[in-house]
Amino acid sequence: MAKLTTVRLFIALATAKGWPLHQLNINNAFLHGYIDEEVYMYPPAGYTKALPGQVYKLQRSLYGLKQASRQWNLELTKFLTGKGFVQSKSDYSLFSWHHSDHYIFVLVYVDDLLITGNTLDGIAQLKQSLHSAYTIKDLGLARYFLGIEISRSSAGTLLNQRKYITDILNDAGMTGCKPAKFPLPQGLNLSSITGPSLHDLESYRCLVGRLLYLTITRPDISHAVQHLSQFLHSPAEPHSQAALHVLRNLKGTAHKGLFYSASYAFHLQAYCDADLGYLQVFSSLSLRVLCFPRFFLGLLEY
Repeated sequence: MAKLTTVRLFIALATAKGWPLHQLNINNAFLHGYIDEEVYMYPPAGYTKALPGQVYKLQRSLYGLKQASRQWNLELTKFLTGKGFVQSKSDYSLFSWHHSDHYIFVLVYVDDLLITGNTLDGIAQLKQSLHSAYTIKDLGLARYFLGIEISRSSAGTLLNQRKYITDILNDAGMTGCKPAKFPLPQGLNLSSITGPSLHDLESYRCLVGRLLYLTITRPDISHAVQHLSQFLHSPAEPHSQAALHVLRNLKGTAHKGLFYSASYAFHLQAYCDADLGYLQVFSSLSLRVLCFPRFFLGLLEY
């Protein structure tokens, strides 16, 4: 599965370059993997041709096998590298292809693929090859990927999780709550020994887990969610109230997200929250390069 950081950078690159961002889904992906070890299964219920005590030796993977996801990954990697794509060493789910001044990038998340590049003919040929090999569902230009809404215009691309936030509010019964201006109340001081114990531990853990996934497009709540996640082992009532306060903040800011400008210039930048003495010590280091993933530095050359 692609790293979520890679997903964001992939979309940012397509936006800044003005490249189309296509999405497709592989039909029955796990059935295309081949088994490289001996795996047997009992005949399914209702199958009468098998003799008593007989079992089947699998030639290809099935859904439910623990090997299925790995075998599908090996199969798709073999297919893409056979087409001339190069697998990234920083994120094995990212593949790149270039010939002369033509470029295509593919990002894989299990059976969902994002494709971008500056050659529409090359992208169309890749889709046709994938369809011939596996059969695909071509979703056209990307609009919704991994719960992330992708809204693109001439100004840039906006990523948000509005529907995901709405689902969280519905499940928590907070759709009619009064919005809060900040993720956490001012002066909040939580600790592991604060307040009475919480009876329903799973609901708190589930909520914090969902909020962690929301930080993909909402880094403004990252500090609050990180603070709440410190008490997952033994949450108390004040922790639950603080988590609900985060939902109140989301109620009024569900439309917000990450915006990538189409006019972004590829100049690496870094920001540091430190005093002058700290900066003087590291003044000789190239902090800009250290802050960027290695594979993205390679993409910038394109």
